[in-house]
Amino acid sequence: MSQPPPIYVTQPYLPPLDEFIPYLREIWDKKILTNAGPFHARFEKALCEYLEVEHVALFANGTIGLVTALQALRVTGEVITTPYSFVATAHSLLWNGNKPVFVDIEPHSLTLDAAKIEAAITSETTAILAVHCYGHPCDVDAIQKIADNYNLRVIYDAAHAFGVRHGSDSLLTHGDLSVLSFHATKVFNTFEGGAIVCPTAKIKLRIDQLKNFGFVDETTVVAAGINGKMAEVNAALGLLQLKHIHHALARREAIDARYRGALRGVAGIRCIDAGPPGVFLRVGHGLSGPLGEAGEHADVAAAGVIRPRHEALLCGLLGDAHAAADVGPRRSCPSGLVDRVPVEVETDEGRRREGFGQFDGAAAVAATDVANDHSFFESQLLGHVLELRPLRELAIHHQIEHALLAVHEQFHP
Repeated sequence: MSQPPPIYVTQPYLPPLDEFIPYLREIWDKKILTNAGPFHARFEKALCEYLEVEHVALFANGTIGLVTALQALRVTGEVITTPYSFVATAHSLLWNGNKPVFVDIEPHSLTLDAAKIEAAITSETTAILAVHCYGHPCDVDAIQKIADNYNLRVIYDAAHAFGVRHGSDSLLTHGDLSVLSFHATKVFNTFEGGAIVCPTAKIKLRIDQLKNFGFVDETTVVAAGINGKMAEVNAALGLLQLKHIHHALARREAIDARYRGALRGVAGIRCIDAGPPGVFLRVGHGLSGPLGEAGEHADVAAAGVIRPRHEALLCGLLGDAHAAADVGPRRSCPSGLVDRVPVEVETDEGRRREGFGQFDGAAAVAATDVANDHSFFESQLLGHVLELRPLRELAIHHQIEHALLAVHEQFHP
């Protein structure tokens, strides 16, 4: 019996190859591959215009952007941050010798709970590193008020927030610096890449020096920098991707709406609030359960579902941010997240009916089964057997009360 084709949790959005070839030919002709070449300059300018910000410093990836942002602001000591993020957020602090101080998330946007920040501030606290989770804005006004009162720096990990607005302004203009990721799973990607949104030309100059080994000219080094430069091929792709971003966003919005429609009314499952206009599946990961010694992770490899194993946490459309005892941060996941939800699904109407027609009953059985503490439940969905196991939150060690059965439609890569 032949194996069914794999279902990818996510695949990157790429423009038509024939549109990219002229960009590559220009790079080959000029033989400028890096060090702030012509595509780098054009991409920075185009990004500023699209994002409606004053200054952007491009990076090889978002993680080096976070590390450099902390260096540029000379952040020391303790930094208040969220435990509910990909590991790069906290790792950037450790790389800089800072001590991460985790504060819990609030249950609706899954962002840092501003009401709990002050209790975590000590004489060693110098900054707040918050994450706009899945594009949902942090309470930027409350965070800034606390930062002003205690003379703290504010850096936003905006890896999920490309193009998101806050009121009439770009969300990226809040805080001292905002850091973007253009990783392959993001709604806007440059293969690998990232950027720091800078409020002034002065701080951009310092960041540009730090990402280029600390050089200020051909012979003078003023700081211990790093090689964080974006290459020309990545900048060229980014420039082209900006021409397609509206299509990519519209596709994510349609998928978001389909999941919300299919899950509406299913007992035991609650969708995360929609948030401001334009916030919908801006990251390409699926949903994941907590990882670590206190919890089991559902194994769906046998089902032919292909997911990136390095991803520790979520993507987010769904989940029940379950109210828990205040015994520590929700450093794993909100309750109800069992496995990753594909965002690379077919848009064909016939396939849509085929997938969702089987959804409601199976999802209801899944929720009932886990609530009854069965060790596992199997359900046939589009010819794939998914094994869902009850999980435990790492911080509070209680069994998850709800289960999520993902809608797996066949994707043709």
